[in-house]
Amino acid sequence: MCGITGFYDAHLDRESKSNVLTRMMSAIIHRGPDDSGVYTDERVALGFRRLSIIDLAAGHQPMANEDGAVWLTFNGEIYNYEELRSELIERGHRFATNTDSEVIIHLFEDLGIECVKRLRGMFAFTIWDTKTRTLHGARDRFGIKPFYYAQLGETLLYGSEAKSLLEHPRMKREVNEDSLQHYFTFQFVPDPATLFKNIYRLPPAHFFSFQDGKMEISRYWSLEFRPENKSAGYFIEGTKHLLTEAVRMHMMSDVPRGAFLSSGVDSSVIAALLRRMEKLQTFSVGYAEDTYGDRYDELSDAKRTAELLSTDHRELRVSGKQFWAAVPHIIWHMDEPVADPAACALYFVAGRASEDITVVLSGEGADEVFGGYGIYREPAEVDKFKRFPTPLQGLLRVLAQMLPEGVKGKDYIRRATTPLSERYFGNALIFGEDQKDQLLNISKNRRLMPTDITRPYFDQAKHLDDISQMQYLDFNTWLSGDILVKADRMTMAHSLELRVPFLDHHVVEFAATIPPHLKIAENMTKYVLRQAAKDWLPPEVANRPKRGFPVPTREWIKKDWLHDVRRALESPTAEGLINKQYALLLLDEHLAGKKDNSRRLWAILVFQIWYGLYIDQSISPAPQVQEAAVSR
Repeated sequence: MCGITGFYDAHLDRESKSNVLTRMMSAIIHRGPDDSGVYTDERVALGFRRLSIIDLAAGHQPMANEDGAVWLTFNGEIYNYEELRSELIERGHRFATNTDSEVIIHLFEDLGIECVKRLRGMFAFTIWDTKTRTLHGARDRFGIKPFYYAQLGETLLYGSEAKSLLEHPRMKREVNEDSLQHYFTFQFVPDPATLFKNIYRLPPAHFFSFQDGKMEISRYWSLEFRPENKSAGYFIEGTKHLLTEAVRMHMMSDVPRGAFLSSGVDSSVIAALLRRMEKLQTFSVGYAEDTYGDRYDELSDAKRTAELLSTDHRELRVSGKQFWAAVPHIIWHMDEPVADPAACALYFVAGRASEDITVVLSGEGADEVFGGYGIYREPAEVDKFKRFPTPLQGLLRVLAQMLPEGVKGKDYIRRATTPLSERYFGNALIFGEDQKDQLLNISKNRRLMPTDITRPYFDQAKHLDDISQMQYLDFNTWLSGDILVKADRMTMAHSLELRVPFLDHHVVEFAATIPPHLKIAENMTKYVLRQAAKDWLPPEVANRPKRGFPVPTREWIKKDWLHDVRRALESPTAEGLINKQYALLLLDEHLAGKKDNSRRLWAILVFQIWYGLYIDQSISPAPQVQEAAVSR
């Protein structure tokens, strides 16, 4: 895993290109501390930071073909590169290294940018074709690896992280106010926009070609849910086979590797499969306070799993004060505000793991792939209401409208009588529209609705059952906008490569054929995965309910963080965009116990700190605080 950055500018001289590129590369040095490389000519500047994983002595980038006509910068891993390499050798290609990077170059020589369809893995790369004077780029199917870009007239900037683009002298630090509205709805900004004005993400499963100031973006792969009428046994056996294969392929490296381990079945499956193949180090994170009971403690369950698997297990406990002290540094690494406090816990455990290993496998993606979120039970609950006689449904609807907010049953009836596309916006809905009107000091003429983002996905999936529609939305928003952003940034903050076997596209395509009655069955989410897991794990682990990596922000805001939170909300940072009085009202309600506003307050705090770091630059990243945590 590495970092790439660069730009196309036919008007800037080569010396100036080199100076600008140096600044852009310095911004992402954490992504690749082992090596760096540059290529410049009259049109492009390509920069690379390397974290050495495979063929440690070779693999220097930018990498060229034999005649220097094609130049590659590549971030990621291609797990089928040995198979592709053999094919290419049979067709007459000659290799100078044993890297997956060189495979992409020769595959491009044969297939052009369409070569991306042959790749199995996680990747973001650019290819500069000197003969056609075209800059190509691509991103993997799920957005595991990041790719940002900005087009400023005939100039194109790109990078693994947005912070590198901000080092270009033509890139202004401005907030995209449309994206700000979506951030306070979803807790992240959905693709392809970002919270930076004029900076975008290349969407997952897309490639581009940029020539003479014109950019063409194309999709090369789409996830299709096609439920098949086959037995549970068929899906269980298929899952076991494909997951075992995926984990074996994801072990590819010439450096030490391990696994994250929480209380859930996802990480436990990955750890169990790894442990069958080799000795294994596992890493878990929890909280120093023991005053909150077991609501937030996953360490005891993770430790039990580690004992069952006989792994070399390491635990890390973080206090509320240590957590808060790390927040500015964490948000700096995130690039964009993602109001998911679990990112902070991931930051700490990644730091601990990086002391011993360079590659870590984790369970991200399993919930989206196999149907793991509790909200996926809702369609079955809604169907119960729809079985009532029509007159009774109408009567209940009227009665529900008369009930005050918070009364049991009111929200259920409201959701049961609302179409799925108008009630489900993904795994997080932070602020409602009226609340955003009170919070944001922006023009009401540009009021954007959650359905502006979600409707196109529901339109594409309207032929599917409700659970599959919900999964399709989460695949295209939550997975790439939240889950994978924090997974990449929090591990790369410590120069640690994270791999996600559940997002092998062979696994995903197979799981997309599972019918809805086998996604939620016997009152269990991820039914097929849990049954498959019983080959590798005892039932007590395979059947554990999802915890969702809870973080005690609700309690910390009331205690450990109280003065810091109030001081932050009262500060002038971003006051032109945020109604500070409304933010303080939310805090007072939370402290009085009237409402649990912890998620809303966290979203505001994350945005304000991000604004201070990246827009007005009134805040500097906090120093490294990993060593402050308690590990054993």
